[in-house]
Amino acid sequence: MTDEPDLFLLEKRLGRRHARQRLGIERDHEAQVFGQGINFFHLENAASVQGVIRAALKVTGLYGRGLSNAAKVVVRRNHIHLQNLPKAFDGFTILQISDLHADMSMPAIAGVVRLVQDLRYDLCLLTGDYRGDTRGPYEPALEETKKVCAALTGSIYGVLGNHDTIRMVPGLEAMGVTMLLNEAAVIERDGERIYIAGIDDAHFYRMDNIEKATETIPDGVFSILVTHTPEIYRQAAHADFDLLLSGHTHGGQICLPGGHPITLSAVLPRKFGAGPWRHHNMIGYTAVGAGSSVVPVRFNCPPEITLHELRCSNHDQ
Repeated sequence: MTDEPDLFLLEKRLGRRHARQRLGIERDHEAQVFGQGINFFHLENAASVQGVIRAALKVTGLYGRGLSNAAKVVVRRNHIHLQNLPKAFDGFTILQISDLHADMSMPAIAGVVRLVQDLRYDLCLLTGDYRGDTRGPYEPALEETKKVCAALTGSIYGVLGNHDTIRMVPGLEAMGVTMLLNEAAVIERDGERIYIAGIDDAHFYRMDNIEKATETIPDGVFSILVTHTPEIYRQAAHADFDLLLSGHTHGGQICLPGGHPITLSAVLPRKFGAGPWRHHNMIGYTAVGAGSSVVPVRFNCPPEITLHELRCSNHDQ
């Protein structure tokens, strides 16, 4: 049960209805393996299956290699050419950090902290899944996430993922992260504006509300949707977003040679499972994440933080 001080802070921040609804859904479904959410089976909630995967990797002698791979975070650079981008934002850079799973990916967290200190960017987006498990204590994840946030500069915006509890919001915002929970923010540069909308978890708790998130966004302006999962790509494209930035899939995390995922734990075309993609007039990017989930290993899918550079589509290439 949520402590009364926590509930007071959440109600003050989110409103009574959103806070109580989200907490109630968490209590009802946070450990559910079958049903609930977009897909039917939730591997991340199945502790026994996690043990089987870990044991199988150890028997085959691959576990140590997987651990080593999971610690080698890289910077992925993504250049995005956009027709509706205001000229003042030509060259605007966004650092995206996704799927930290901070309390079970400590070597990767250390790698992220080292990497961001050498990067230059205009804005940072955290696209959810700060916690390793989907239930239980969240304070260790916040402590590790704090190390990342302390190394970041400038404005930081974030959304929640399916591993996260709404009770983490006050702690994240105390670190300087503006959490977007079906809300939008406006970014100004040289007299021009872009809008960034963020939604609550759309994969498991289904608390996303694009309509509410876009209430303050005028028609025809450049807008970015920040969402933990790319599974709502259809809704986002028809809501006239120019760009969607997401994570969640880990790119499969355990992939066959060539980066072909065994599973994505998401309901969407595989071409949307990692990297850049397009749906109708909307451009998307699915980050494979910096941390690891279920078991702290990676194969043929290096962990990443992503530096997006926005360019006007008529810019000389």
